[in-house]
Amino acid sequence: MNLVIDIGNTLIKFAVFENGRIIFHQTTESGLFLSKIKELFEKYPQINQAILSSVGKLDRKERDVVALFCKVHVLTNASRVPFKNSYATPQTLGVDRVALAAAAYHHNPRGNTLVIDAGTCITYDLVNNIGEYVGGAISPGVQMRYNAMHDQTAGLPLLKPEEFLDIIGNSTESCMHSGVINGVVQEVDGVIDQYRSRFQDLTVILTGGDSHFFDKRLKNTIFANSKFLLEGLNCLLEYNTN
Repeated sequence: MNLVIDIGNTLIKFAVFENGRIIFHQTTESGLFLSKIKELFEKYPQINQAILSSVGKLDRKERDVVALFCKVHVLTNASRVPFKNSYATPQTLGVDRVALAAAAYHHNPRGNTLVIDAGTCITYDLVNNIGEYVGGAISPGVQMRYNAMHDQTAGLPLLKPEEFLDIIGNSTESCMHSGVINGVVQEVDGVIDQYRSRFQDLTVILTGGDSHFFDKRLKNTIFANSKFLLEGLNCLLEYNTN
């Protein structure tokens, strides 16, 4: 039984895997890390190995706490991966993107796969049909766009994301919602079109906490999988421990 821990920019995700299948998952705030670890091992004492992934600087005590209960693999740029990594600067590649590429390769090893992760940033990552990770793109995430409009102007308010269906806003706030949400929809559709013009039979996976704001509005066919990164981390744990 495997434990997967994904420490993101704002939240921590936990998942327990048994025979490659998720049997438990939960998202929590970083301050609850210790109590959640204790709860998980009380509920699932059969966990015998874990992977710890952090997009920021990993606190040593977080690793040490998990290591009290089982073997721990900390995902780094030195970890083994099942795909060929052709990124020009692999030492700068975020471990979250490594995990997404691993999931793409695992699910579609002989096809072209574009993974779009709508989180703090929106990332685009491509694994091609010969099992090669070639890179992608990074753009501002949904909340980051709201923050930028507020921080870099004198009069625009700070808003939280809201679904907005009309292209035309009739107030400052609705105009901002239209600009962000409709802008992201057009960006994602446009990027998918560009990739499809270069890569045949492209499979597109959409994941990430903000994907629900626009997943049903894309004109392109996509597969939504909110647990795709967790699945990639489990694949990497198996690959690095077996």
